Formats: sequence, structure tokens, C-alpha cells
Amino acid sequence: MPHGPHQTVFPAPAPEWTQFLEAVRYQGVYPTRERAEEAARLVLAGLGRQLGGEGRVALAARLPAEAARLLVREIPATTPLTGQELVAELAAHNGAPLATTRWDTGSVLTVVAGLAGPDLLDDLLDQLPPGHALLFGRAELSQPA
Repeated sequence: MPHGPHQTVFPAPAPEWTQFLEAVRYQGVYPTRERAEEAARLVLAGLGRQLGGEGRVALAARLPAEAARLLVREIPATTPLTGQELVAELAAHNGAPLATTRWDTGSVLTVVAGLAGPDLLDDLLDQLPPGHALLFGRAELSQPA
């Protein structure tokens, strides 16, 4: 059905937390939903410390309620970390190897990227220091000098 000039188009409702976790489980090839949830909680909290402003609010609106709470309950850092620094911080917090944490971060953020959509993801990546695009499953493009 076409949308008329006076109709408001709302984004599709955010998936439920269990669906989100199943998507993370599939993306990360985790053996259990509990392992996917552990990764999701760690990474969403870390992302919440990196984002602020309208982008953070817009992303939270597209996530399941539990994921949105994890994202927005964190206080944004005054200076966001590069992608590599974020992975290192999460690894130190979780006591896990860097390679495992990099896998977890990419698995969760790839699902988040799908829910965010390309336009919002572009806006979020513009807010973040270098190195985050790869974590969201995108090529890291550099600007010409």
C-alpha cells in the first residue's frame, strides 16, 4: 500500500530480546543462548560508553528493550575509544583473550548494525573514532588527505 503525503511511516518494531540473542548466537556461532547473552551484555555496555547524543537515542529505539537499557545506562566517555581500544577495554573487563573479545564484539555489533540500518549506522560511525566500522561488519574506508 503506497504511503500518502500525510501518512507517517514508523520503523518496524524492535525484535524481542530472545530474538536478538538468537541472532547474536547465530552470528557468533555460540553453542548456547547464555554464551550469546554474555557477549551481548558486555558489548552493548561498552558501546553505550562510546555513544552519546541523538545517535545513541535513535539506536536505542531500534533495539529490544533489554538491549536499549544496557546501551543507555552507561555514561558516555568524554573521549571515545578507537575500535581497537574498545576491544582491549572489553577484554580487560571480561578477562578474556583479545581474539575472543574481538569475535564477541563483531558478532554483537553486526546484529546491531542490521537493526540500526545503513543511514543510522553511517551517523554512528561518523561519531566514533577509527576502527569501529570493521566491528560493525563494514569495510573501514579512509578519507583522502
